[in-house]
Amino acid sequence: MQHKCRVTVLDKKLYPELQKLYCADPESGACPCYNVGDEYIFERYAARDDFWRMGEGTMVKGEAGMAGSRGVPHCSEAWDAISRYIYTALQGGAIMRGWMNDERVMITCCSDGTRPVIFKLERLDYQAVYAEGAEKSALLEVLKALKGVSEVIWRDEGFYELYTGPNGVPEEYVRAAVESAGGTLLRID
Repeated sequence: MQHKCRVTVLDKKLYPELQKLYCADPESGACPCYNVGDEYIFERYAARDDFWRMGEGTMVKGEAGMAGSRGVPHCSEAWDAISRYIYTALQGGAIMRGWMNDERVMITCCSDGTRPVIFKLERLDYQAVYAEGAEKSALLEVLKALKGVSEVIWRDEGFYELYTGPNGVPEEYVRAAVESAGGTLLRID
């Protein structure tokens, strides 16, 4: 089983009365780094380590030039608040056991008290399936049909990501599906 972490900006708050009382710039306004709906995917494996680059380049949905886009790391206040949970998710751990109704999900915010940003963090569990000898479309179809698979992404020739729950799909089921499409299962990571 392998893991990624999806971070989604759910909301941005603004407390102008606090900014007027305490900020050097009493008109600083809402957070300029994030927009509601921005989405990021963190990965960590041999060829890619988004965590150690403060999430630079992790944006999959949002505006260029904002936090997490190419060339721009995440805001240090947000990073300080969410990085430990991202790291936990990338290692396959429980992000917030006993507090959230799903230990793979957490709702949290940055530590800016006058303009906090609300984030949803999700641990994405997947199995890396390597197969050969079958058409891509046929393999996608049979893999998507497996019980417990929520999504299948083709990554490279013969490499598919099966998004599942924390227990994955038994290898014998994946093997049978691949063989039914005329292919051979090489391995599952």
